[in-house]
Amino acid sequence: MGEWTDEYDVVVAGSGAGALAGALAAAAGGRRTAVLEKTALLGGTSAYSGASIWLPGSRVQERAGIGDDSVESARTYLTALLGDGPAALREAFLDAAPRVVEFLESDPAIEFEWQAFPEYYDAPGRTARGRSIVPLPLPAERLGELAALVRPPVDRDRAGLPHDPSVPLAQGRALIGRLLLAFTRTGRGDVRTGTALTSLIVEDGRVAGVAAETADGPVRLRARHGVLLAAGGFEASAALREERGVAGSAEWTMAPDGANTGDAIAAAVAAGAATGNLGEAWFCPALVGPDGRAAFTLGFRGGLIVDGTGRRFANESLPYDRMGRAMAAATGPLHLIFDAKSRTAPAITIPAADPEAHLAAGTWVRADTLDGLAAAIGVPAGALAATVERFNGFAAEGADEDFHRGEDGYDRYFTGGGHGLVAVDRGPFYAARMAVGDLGTKGGLRIDPDARVLDAADRPIPGLYAAGNTTASFTGPIYPGPGVPIGTGMAFAYRAVQHMDSEERA
Repeated sequence: MGEWTDEYDVVVAGSGAGALAGALAAAAGGRRTAVLEKTALLGGTSAYSGASIWLPGSRVQERAGIGDDSVESARTYLTALLGDGPAALREAFLDAAPRVVEFLESDPAIEFEWQAFPEYYDAPGRTARGRSIVPLPLPAERLGELAALVRPPVDRDRAGLPHDPSVPLAQGRALIGRLLLAFTRTGRGDVRTGTALTSLIVEDGRVAGVAAETADGPVRLRARHGVLLAAGGFEASAALREERGVAGSAEWTMAPDGANTGDAIAAAVAAGAATGNLGEAWFCPALVGPDGRAAFTLGFRGGLIVDGTGRRFANESLPYDRMGRAMAAATGPLHLIFDAKSRTAPAITIPAADPEAHLAAGTWVRADTLDGLAAAIGVPAGALAATVERFNGFAAEGADEDFHRGEDGYDRYFTGGGHGLVAVDRGPFYAARMAVGDLGTKGGLRIDPDARVLDAADRPIPGLYAAGNTTASFTGPIYPGPGVPIGTGMAFAYRAVQHMDSEERA
């Protein structure tokens, strides 16, 4: 065996919310801890996110007076959605959820507040206004030079622009910034950017460390107590998506450039790990941009989406994962139809869009009539006209007889309480190209309730742990509510470190 380049108690692969929560737990517990990030910037898709975190029953919801939130109501809700199959992982998550929040808020760098954001299914145990929590904004000066390491918002990042230091870190950047600040303040944490995991090092049947590639050459990093893999999924790998049957495209995912290509999963599989759920992702509608890439689209306040036959196929205001799945099952191409009342841009909450750039690129088309629009996007003119006429009738009545848009509280969240049915009747008319996007894959390594990675015989692999999108999510094809990916990632990363602690004491 080769010599170790450096030695740590814990090595964490990845730098998103789950990775940093686990790293903080390890370092705060007195362990020398390394965070390895493949790219030059920290945060992964967590940094791009709105930073909703689904951790039921915590003191944050209690402070806000959210009386219908509790671990028990969350258990009822998850059981209604998922059944009893994932009971062990569900209970492990629910046990950790309030405790990880208490641990994180014990550090003065980390502050949360409750966020009103409805859960995604009308099922027993659902809260009236949601139970997600979010981090408070963080002034960049509190991070100092570390602020330059936090991945900027998606629009700036894709344009190659750094974070504006005059603007406080908000949402996902605030979450990453706060966790990073707390981690580095422990005095026991190293952040190693530009460090790509290549393999796990196994000694005497136990994962003893990792091999990684850096600009200065290969390194071997020992992990005396354990390796935690929390490096995202494989959504940015076109080959793996095709092999595993994941809907959408690597061009339309929200993964940062150069990240989330399944490296950590592959390294664990090479060490004997089992996988599951590989065809699944956290899906979403995505507006295709002038450059051919797509942006997470949220909060439809008008317009309608048609398939390749010129017809609607779903309630456009569905929670985004459910709408993304409906889009994946539809016949393409898919277009968002809107009119001049939207002031040349669709009535959506995000993303912002430059109409002229879209029109020049051909990702949007404009026509004076619906027949002209149908011809431009290649759908039957009669079908599109009939679809819009029927939709306009629903708008006049305030009731969607086909897909019940506007009936659920989630549908009305982005419309100020209205049903969101707005007639499309004032030319010129527009069609914006839509795609099946995703916030990351949710299939990967199988874990036990302590986040230990399992082999094909369901035996834990000593010294190896995983969390977040590197794992096979216990939610399967269901996305229960805002912040479930981040919340479950943080909870299982925390449980991983707790198990390392218990092994050390044993």
